[in-house]
Amino acid sequence: MSNIDFLNISCTSIDEAREKTTALLEQRQPNYSLAQGLYNDPALFRVDMEEIFQKEWLFVGMSSEIPKKGDYFTVEIGQNPVLILRDGEGKISAFHNTCRHRGSRLCSKERGKVANLVCPYHQWTYDLKGNLLFAGSETNQGFDMKQHGLKRAHCKTAGGFIFVCLAESAPVSDFDDFLLTLEEYMEPYDVENTKLAVESNMYERANWKLVIENNRECYHCAGSHPELLNSLLEWDDINDPRAPQSFLDYYNKHAAQWDEQGIPHRHRSFGLRNRIVRMPLKEGAKVMTIDGGTGSGKLLGRFTSYFQGSMRILHLPNSWNHMQSDHFIVFRVLPISAQETMVTTKWFVHKDAVEGVDYDPQRLREVWDATNDQDRVLGEENQRGINSMGYRPGPYSESHEFGVINFIDWYSDIVLKNLHP
Repeated sequence: MSNIDFLNISCTSIDEAREKTTALLEQRQPNYSLAQGLYNDPALFRVDMEEIFQKEWLFVGMSSEIPKKGDYFTVEIGQNPVLILRDGEGKISAFHNTCRHRGSRLCSKERGKVANLVCPYHQWTYDLKGNLLFAGSETNQGFDMKQHGLKRAHCKTAGGFIFVCLAESAPVSDFDDFLLTLEEYMEPYDVENTKLAVESNMYERANWKLVIENNRECYHCAGSHPELLNSLLEWDDINDPRAPQSFLDYYNKHAAQWDEQGIPHRHRSFGLRNRIVRMPLKEGAKVMTIDGGTGSGKLLGRFTSYFQGSMRILHLPNSWNHMQSDHFIVFRVLPISAQETMVTTKWFVHKDAVEGVDYDPQRLREVWDATNDQDRVLGEENQRGINSMGYRPGPYSESHEFGVINFIDWYSDIVLKNLHP
């Protein structure tokens, strides 16, 4: 069988899918989009799920979503339901949301509050640390309840961000260094004293990598995002090869003001996976609202001025974020299938801000509702074109799409590394 024939066959087993993924990634042309199957083949999608979403650290939510004992939220990572829970000591943990009796989901709601976790099927009961307390008829039969506590997932928090890893052993990398920096850069926001104001869940008929690729460039912004560009400057950061001197001077002016206030802002990168940088918004814009005016009447944390720009936080494979003076916005991407993705957007304000007085949820979400929907259309049209028998990988612009190149390089490297440790 020729090499080309091998790459074009459909996979009938996970081992064949791994072989094909390896071949496609090893033979890909640098700075070009990926082979068709990596965007639409269900078998190759399974490799993505097993080698990335079941092995790497994923962003799931913010600590202020579960501020008190017994508060929880749930998330679906492929076919893995996960429960994020705060216990009586204030610690946040992640558990596989499956009962140790016959596997039923324990919590079916998106969020809630519990004294104990009670399975709705047969009422097996667990405490907030996952220990089994009651097992029905098994309790009196010499049954060892200590061996049947909930199965944990790895969980780490920093700066209010919650990350989970489903692997038996969490990967060793520079992730902890990123978390230390995230803690430092998020300190001014005092996330524990914020609250979830509003959220949206957008279903997109596109492969998850197309969603991330679209986010990693603003090449398309001028033609697609008028609402966003009312406040956002399109340059990625001060290292953007397109950035003119006038922008660098504008950044330096704001950077001097941030330094005076003790607000972290300098670009910090951790490989191609994680990045934090604070960038100014357009002249006169306070935050990312439709007119650049305030989003909430209460500033976050220790900010004393609205002009804090947007602190952009990237975490591959599934999150980008915009942190601002009076509210912040977090984005979470979770694959559903080879050509389906769920994009969740959440807006947070000061916990004492009053809806209808200090902030209007519709005003907060106006810009990103429009932008998300515009990106959804772009992603879905991208997917339809890629599905064509006429599709061939095309070149990325090294000046306008360097962020996409970085993502595809990271994706290729991490999948190959996990396939062939």
